[in-house]
Amino acid sequence: MDDSEPFAVDTVLAPVDGSDESATAVEYAVAIANRYDASVHVLYILGRGVIRGMDAGTVDETEVADSSQGFLEDIQSIAADGDVPLSTSIDDGFSQTRKTRHPGNVVLDTADDLAADFIVLPREPVTDTASAEVLEKVAEYVLSYASQPVLSV
Repeated sequence: MDDSEPFAVDTVLAPVDGSDESATAVEYAVAIANRYDASVHVLYILGRGVIRGMDAGTVDETEVADSSQGFLEDIQSIAADGDVPLSTSIDDGFSQTRKTRHPGNVVLDTADDLAADFIVLPREPVTDTASAEVLEKVAEYVLSYASQPVLSV
């Protein structure tokens, strides 16, 4: 891109984990999408503890589904308030069978699949929560390897 080409954004990807920090990142993603008349795709990433717990049968999959769906419904109101089209998906950030699968890969693969032009991701949370591990791994990896512009908020 040279200086004569305008910056264009069609799809903004916002990876989330259900934390307040990730909801704030969605607010920024919606603002960017609104500015460029783009859409937002929110990718809810399930953490290692949740995945291991579901695999072991110690975490109720219905509770995880209800919790993540409730968060995504809250996010839909943010997009509606910003008058921005929103799509969502849920994926596991870790795998018991694929050692190379981690949240950063999931985000970048999703960005490629969606042809996302911009990524907005949360910084590590200030509080010590179960989502801290997910956010830390996503931020570190995506900031290092994304080919799209990335805003970390």
